[in-house]
Amino acid sequence: MQGRAEERRHIERMLTNSRRGVGSSLLLHGEAGIGKTTLLEHAAAHADGMRVLRVEGIESEMELAFGGLHQLFLPVLHLLDRLPGPQAGALRAVFGLSDEPVRDRLTLGLATLSLLSEAATDDPLLCLADDLQWLDRPSADALTFAARRLRDEGIVMLFATRGTSPEGGSRALPRVHVTGIDRRAAVALLPGLAPPVAEHILDQAQGNPLALRELAAALTPAQRGGQLGPLAPAEARPELPHQLQEGFAQQISRLPDATQRTLAVAAADDTGDLPTVLAAAGRLDGEVRDLEPAERAGLVFVSAQKLRFRHPLIRFAAYQQAPLAWRIAAHRALAADLDGARHAHRRAWHLAAATTGPDEEVAAELERVAEWAGSRQAMASASAAYERAARLTADPHRHARRLITAAQKASEAGQDERCRTLTDQVPLPLRDPGMAADFARVRSVVELGYGSPRRAARILADCADTISADRPDKLAPLLTDAVHAAFCAGDAPLMVEIGVRAPHLPILALPAHLLAGDLPGARRALDTLVRAGRLADVGLMDQLVTAIYCHLMADHATAHELAAAAVAHCREQGIGGWLPTTLHLRAQVELTLGRLDDAHAHATEALRLADGYDLDHRAAHLRALLAVLAAVQGEEAQTREMAEQALEYTRPRSVGRGAAESLWALGLLDLGLGRAQDALRHLEAARQAAGHPFLARHLLPDLIKAAVRAGHPEGARAPADQLMTWAADLGQLHFTAQAHRCAALTSPDTQAEQHYLAALDLHTDSNDFDRARTHLLYGEWLHRSRRNIDARDQLRTALKNFDQLNARPWAHRARTELQAAGETHDPSDATDSPLTRLSAQEREVVRLAATGATNREIATHLFLSPRTVAHHLYRAFPKLGISSRTELANLLTP
Repeated sequence: MQGRAEERRHIERMLTNSRRGVGSSLLLHGEAGIGKTTLLEHAAAHADGMRVLRVEGIESEMELAFGGLHQLFLPVLHLLDRLPGPQAGALRAVFGLSDEPVRDRLTLGLATLSLLSEAATDDPLLCLADDLQWLDRPSADALTFAARRLRDEGIVMLFATRGTSPEGGSRALPRVHVTGIDRRAAVALLPGLAPPVAEHILDQAQGNPLALRELAAALTPAQRGGQLGPLAPAEARPELPHQLQEGFAQQISRLPDATQRTLAVAAADDTGDLPTVLAAAGRLDGEVRDLEPAERAGLVFVSAQKLRFRHPLIRFAAYQQAPLAWRIAAHRALAADLDGARHAHRRAWHLAAATTGPDEEVAAELERVAEWAGSRQAMASASAAYERAARLTADPHRHARRLITAAQKASEAGQDERCRTLTDQVPLPLRDPGMAADFARVRSVVELGYGSPRRAARILADCADTISADRPDKLAPLLTDAVHAAFCAGDAPLMVEIGVRAPHLPILALPAHLLAGDLPGARRALDTLVRAGRLADVGLMDQLVTAIYCHLMADHATAHELAAAAVAHCREQGIGGWLPTTLHLRAQVELTLGRLDDAHAHATEALRLADGYDLDHRAAHLRALLAVLAAVQGEEAQTREMAEQALEYTRPRSVGRGAAESLWALGLLDLGLGRAQDALRHLEAARQAAGHPFLARHLLPDLIKAAVRAGHPEGARAPADQLMTWAADLGQLHFTAQAHRCAALTSPDTQAEQHYLAALDLHTDSNDFDRARTHLLYGEWLHRSRRNIDARDQLRTALKNFDQLNARPWAHRARTELQAAGETHDPSDATDSPLTRLSAQEREVVRLAATGATNREIATHLFLSPRTVAHHLYRAFPKLGISSRTELANLLTP
């Protein structure tokens, strides 16, 4: 292998490390023929003592859901029984081995990781995936999901893909851009050529090894010796992949017709299974000896059971250069040999490829394939099948319905641009009200996830107005989604406008009451929703929205109960698409409750999932929340990085809620570090972004403090009075305590103390951080009043709580104020939680292990492999000063 020393060393290091139990992954990307496949072959040749699994993407089979995963795992399917039941069931279902539905693609990702781990139990494992860009999307998602989570399984995963910019989940993989080899290495690939001819080939190939070989091989003996005139100038030739493809097509065209026809069948097949290819070729009068000329030409490799093209461009050329009649005949022959339910999806795609006009029978088969793929969370494949079915549909109503469903599945697969393209193709107007509602919801999902949540809400509300008389059953879900989108935008008038459309529904009446200032009316609507939200059969969206309302109205205990139930429901049912959203809500409530470790663990898990599946909207919200958590602990760089990343997404799309939380994080950071003027600027911007005073309720205590500290007490009085009014209506003790603390900041000294004392009396169910801030402010006030003995009591309590929470800037302020009040405090007395010694991933594993969960249960919960869980515990125990998991519960109990 010429000119690839660095890449070879990289791969060989990965293989060596795998033998020590270290897992790793690498994506090789570059133009066609550049040598990616050769590097994969090099890895396979040096995988001594390793099990090797491999898969190759095929462009014509990209829509065949899980075809790639099945091809990869075929040699290890006997290990399925070792997996946890839901994971084994998921893989059996997607491989057509059972009729079970698959609830979620995250379960499939975890099952893929677990099966790879089981395959590496006895020997290290090398997994090779060539032409990733042509692998079906569900298989690619599952494999890249596993690759991003390799830790200590002794697994090496190598991917090769065409292009300079990887897409989808592969963007997160470590990668190497494979470029052309240098001129010296290239010359070594051109022996026996006259110097002028060699120079010409070098100029044309531009360091592409395959081009060097194939362009040289295409020369006649006279040309190789330089006896003829100059070849055509390089700039007059097509782009290199086309040039290579033309060269392969010419080689194939020189083969006998029977060989070309058999190669067309092999190129149309996606399995590489020689008996399948020969059976289909037999229907076209082909036989095995027809492959011999292609073997001699080095175009294919044939064994007793397998047929493999030497390069993907050869397969492509074999298919494309075949006349249309041959391609149609090949697909029909393959379909005829694929009978039975297990092969229904392959049969349908082959029939579709053999169909040149509308055909309802084939369209119906494709629709059944789409339903099968959708039930197994292969949304991209389901979308492709619905789209192809629509193309084969003559009836206008069915055509529109299938296109809309294709768009729905594309949006669920995260293919936003494709979803837009499909919705643009839906013939309008839609006379069926139910279909119009489905169309509006799919358009709004794209807008909410990738565009403007305000526009998403408008799309839904306008559709509700149009279809409400004919389809009242569609009204509630349309308007619930609409009010949620308006909430994300921070558009309070729009929330009210949507809510008044159906005042008989509590989930819509509540925001109208709440944002109009009718808190008692909102409270009554919330009570009704909470009672319904505790029922087992309530919808997930209703449960989520109810929990959001509870959080807004300061009923954090109920909000946490409902959010935790929603998370549990997603985990139990495998509804991973909603898992980041439910985890985000739970983490938000835990932040308010002062459970900072829990909030950080759940937000980190949610962000990992959201990033892994390109849920950019949710990821922005989660970065904002993690910025707030970092601000509490004074981690300035982390706060700014997370907040700025979130603002990059939220500001241009008018995602007011996410922007407000990001700005709150920056303001809270500045407040903790004593930068009152900067804090006030950020918090005022956060209040504006929130869109309504009540939607900014959670950040008003910080804004009030910043205004007072910055010397603008007049700007704090109105929001402090507003908090007291809301506290009286809401009746939540911890919120009333906050309101008294803010009143103390804005009251004359003659009244301030009674507000501080009232706040401390009401803090009985408040979180430690909030209570500590009241002790700190009261202590500072006492110190200014020259009551140092009383001040020291308050400041000691504040310092102890801040130290326990690892809230460093706040602890620093308490310590400084305590020293100013006449007490010297030794910083070494600070009490840190044992968990602060661990990494974020170790902390999550240890917290679950302390509950008695097994390694397998923890692995399922955190989307890791059991072996990785064991490794995290192995590293965590010495840091905690323990030797067994039985000691965890006592160690972590406060």
